[in-house]
Amino acid sequence: WAPAGLVLPTPSIICGLDQLPIASTADRDLKLKTVIQSYAGILKDTVVDECVTATVKVVLLPDEHVMTLAFPICSTTGKLKERFGKELKIPPRMLKLTYNSKTVNDSQTLVDLGVRPHGAFQLELSSISPLHFPIKPIRPQQFYTSDIITVRVIRADNTCCEVAVEIERVASFKPFLGGYRHKLTGQEFHHAGTQTSMKKRVDDGVERFCRETQTTFEKNRAQQTANNTSTQMTKIGCYVSSITDKLVCPGVYMTATEFHARRLKAIIVIQTHTRRWLAKSFVQELRVQRDKWLEWSRLEDQLARQKKVDYLKGEYERRMNPKTKEDFDLLYYTLQRWKEEELDYINRTLSGPARKAALCTLLEKEAELISSIGRHKIRAVKESKPLLIEKLLKKCADPIRWRAFDGRITEMDTQFTLRAKELRDIYNTINMRYLTQDERLDALLTLKQTVMEHNCKLTQDIVELIDREADLLLRDVKECNLKGLRKRISTLFLQYIKTPMFNPEIARFLKIPQDPMQLRKRIYYCASCASYLPSTEFVLSITSRSVGACRKCIRLHNEAGKREEYSNYKLMLTELRTMEAAYRDGAQVAFLVKQQDLKYLVENIWGGQSTLSSETNLHDLILVRWDQKKEWSPWNCMLLTKEEAKAHFLLNDIEKDYEPPFIRKMKHRHTLAKKYYARIPQIRSYAENCLMQDLTPQENVMSRPSSSMPTT
Repeated sequence: WAPAGLVLPTPSIICGLDQLPIASTADRDLKLKTVIQSYAGILKDTVVDECVTATVKVVLLPDEHVMTLAFPICSTTGKLKERFGKELKIPPRMLKLTYNSKTVNDSQTLVDLGVRPHGAFQLELSSISPLHFPIKPIRPQQFYTSDIITVRVIRADNTCCEVAVEIERVASFKPFLGGYRHKLTGQEFHHAGTQTSMKKRVDDGVERFCRETQTTFEKNRAQQTANNTSTQMTKIGCYVSSITDKLVCPGVYMTATEFHARRLKAIIVIQTHTRRWLAKSFVQELRVQRDKWLEWSRLEDQLARQKKVDYLKGEYERRMNPKTKEDFDLLYYTLQRWKEEELDYINRTLSGPARKAALCTLLEKEAELISSIGRHKIRAVKESKPLLIEKLLKKCADPIRWRAFDGRITEMDTQFTLRAKELRDIYNTINMRYLTQDERLDALLTLKQTVMEHNCKLTQDIVELIDREADLLLRDVKECNLKGLRKRISTLFLQYIKTPMFNPEIARFLKIPQDPMQLRKRIYYCASCASYLPSTEFVLSITSRSVGACRKCIRLHNEAGKREEYSNYKLMLTELRTMEAAYRDGAQVAFLVKQQDLKYLVENIWGGQSTLSSETNLHDLILVRWDQKKEWSPWNCMLLTKEEAKAHFLLNDIEKDYEPPFIRKMKHRHTLAKKYYARIPQIRSYAENCLMQDLTPQENVMSRPSSSMPTT
């Protein structure tokens, strides 16, 4: 630094000094004194010593991060390397300083490099081994102001001097100290505070923060000081006034026995009222619980009755307006039961020609009922066809979805799904009713442009029908006369949509694969209808040994012969799988059995009735675990009503809560189920293990005293 208006010596002096040879420490000191004395006439009153500093800017390579610090010009560059090595956590011997592209020796001082007192110069710091000792910036480059500022100071004798001040960058958060806001302009002025960095305390090895220096022990000790009092009575030579005296008359004397008796009487009164209050509170709580239980029982009964009413309404609706395959199976099952009842009545009451005439009449009634069921089936197919088409088109147009690792659903539209969505919108548009003439013509034009992208017999027929309808619309033909034509257009366009060449996305939902190589995989022969069908068209139970007939043939045989109905068993199987999934113990057998297997288990093993109450309504029955600790299986189950199942779940030990005869009955039925289902390959080993476990002696079961059936 230098006062304003002064001219510093020319740099040639400093550069000349840099060329002097450095022979010894004495020469270096002589050079330092020569540099300092060259500024003696300029610095005037400034006290100059050998420890004057200079501003050093160090560029950290290769990131070119700049660090600025004040360093004594009499110190060597080796000490500068040691300082940076300590901050960068790199050995000083692995650092290299360069100045003007020349390597600086560790024994050189800043004066040797030509640095002036309070001057500024720049060095470059790099690592000898960047791979093992890379240089990382100590702090991020987030300051945009200069590291050195020049401050003009006015002395006591009104003279000015300029001082170079080094700014220390401290990455700390300054607290908000309040401020003011201008009412007119809205500009805010915050209070500012400055604080120099605290000086670090030198560690002298003495521990000052320990539990002994932070813990105090308190002791409480009661003390009583002496209190001297005195009394004075009237006597000769001393008079004491009796104006303020009080006359105390003794009452009835109460002995200790009387006092304790009085206390006991008061205690008895308090206990009497307290026990009365507790009894009333307990009775009130019982009354509240009783009311809640009665209300809960009423709601449960009402809910049960409502469920039964809804079930009967549903069954009536299924019989009157059948829509699904299960509904028609129920009709055929009801027809078969009615036929068996009539046959039984005819065989019991009639004989001879009268019996034959009654059988013929029964046959005619059966044929009429079958015809009625067929008409219902045609109507149901006609009503469900648009819904099936809409469902198919929606599946094709839906984007591809998958679940990510975090549980979120990701959707992706492909060119095929976008094509399917376009065709679905066009199909829905041409099937809309109550369109104006212009809207219908626009829909036909869009359809024509879409199908003309491909030239084939199907598209030519569609275009011809579109032109015909457009011509008729322009001739103001009534819509009732165009229904047949519009139906043909809709049917042909649906055929166009179901063609994979025009709609590639539909290939995933066609039953007949387009690739001939796929026809050789999982194709089986149905001996009943003499057709080759995929494996999905066959129904296999866990006891099946061959493929057998397809679904269609089984349905036809059922309608013409046995006429069985599995809706109740389907519902029972769904409830069973739901309960097994709730256990979360890896149950598998419940998910292997089919409806036919469950029907055999219910009807042949358990007799189609509840084990406890002999209830025969399949809608109210449910299969539960016999032993709650083991997985459900045909040899670890029992058939109960839903109310009985709730009571069974509350039992802790079935060996103690049920009587031995009942337990032997359950074991016998479990053994029958094991022998029947042991033919299943998947669960054969599991059944053998259970059989070996049941061969253990049962003396402990026989020696228990008899008790009621369930003790709940």
